[in-house]
Amino acid sequence: MSQRRPATRLAALDGLRLVAALMVVCYHYLALSRPWGHDPATIFPTLHRFAEFGWLGVEVFFLVSGFVICMSVWGRSLGDFAVSRASRLFPAYWVAVPLTALVVKKWPEITSIRGWDDVIVNLTMVQAGNNTKNVDDVYWTLFVELKFYVLMAIVVLCGVTYRNLLIFIGVWTVAAALAPSLGFPALAAFAMPQYAPFFIAGIAFYLMRRFGQNALLWGIVLFQLLLSQRYIHYRMASNLGRVAAEHLPTWPVRLIIIAGFAVVGAIALGVFDKIQWKWLSTAGAITYPLYLIHMFIGMTLIHHFRNRLPAPVLVVSVIALMMATAWLIHRFVERPVGKWIRNSMKRGIQDVRLNTPARQHRRTRIVMQPSSLPATPVKTEKDVALLTGSAEPQVR
Repeated sequence: MSQRRPATRLAALDGLRLVAALMVVCYHYLALSRPWGHDPATIFPTLHRFAEFGWLGVEVFFLVSGFVICMSVWGRSLGDFAVSRASRLFPAYWVAVPLTALVVKKWPEITSIRGWDDVIVNLTMVQAGNNTKNVDDVYWTLFVELKFYVLMAIVVLCGVTYRNLLIFIGVWTVAAALAPSLGFPALAAFAMPQYAPFFIAGIAFYLMRRFGQNALLWGIVLFQLLLSQRYIHYRMASNLGRVAAEHLPTWPVRLIIIAGFAVVGAIALGVFDKIQWKWLSTAGAITYPLYLIHMFIGMTLIHHFRNRLPAPVLVVSVIALMMATAWLIHRFVERPVGKWIRNSMKRGIQDVRLNTPARQHRRTRIVMQPSSLPATPVKTEKDVALLTGSAEPQVR
């Protein structure tokens, strides 16, 4: 099987990120009653019907994450992977946490801050692991992402290969399918049965992108698509409430999930490779800071000014302000701070490597040479291959 070289930047993937982010933004601004003080269906009777399914942007994000993280770990060491994730996640997050806390502290109309201890713990991004309240409710997805990174780190330690990733997919699928019935909280916490199908399908789509499609990979994708249907009612109830979830049809949710799989599949197969609009790169770059700051800050602004501006003007203005702020964070925080984190972590990892003694008593394999060659001991299989002209030895 010939290996295809994926493009370094997939503009269509950036565009999908932006669509997913705006889906979540519209869900929070147009479908929830908190920013308006009453049911927004009376304000946006048509848009509300679409916006109430915008929470599915999170599922699309997880699908894209499986694709992107699989692409980013290829050919990298565990240290490289840690550096790339830390430099990507923390700069914007370290701005979003105190910024959100300050806005909420100034105008405690939507929510309130229990104490600055919670804000400080939130800076670690692992607050969900020790039952600390999130400064912003959207941060719950970051802990899900972190657990996915831990699982991918195991793959990196074992070696990122086509075969190893297929084994990983198989083990994770079984764990996610059985975790709810086995009664092991730790297994369920890391198997993440509600979200695993999206991450796993993203990985399979990247393997298609890199190695080409085949029946095995399509079978994996179809299996994950079927598994993703199991938790639709759970996700609807957690986002819309049990009453609304019981009365709303499920077909729009299923259709959006299928559409997400179809778009990522089309990207994997190169259908959108000709799309190379430069602005999409910027759009993809601001989606992460936009996601981090939009909820409580935007909802607070809407609630504070809801009686002073027409609702459509207010929503458009807040979205524009959030996007502009996201760009500023990307340009003046993510870029310089991310670079500083990368360089600092690389120096730290290099220090670890330099100060870690090499394994002693390494066994040296002595291979006897053919009689026609000089009687000098050959210590490696590579030397044998060079001397005898035989095939290149297998890399272990």
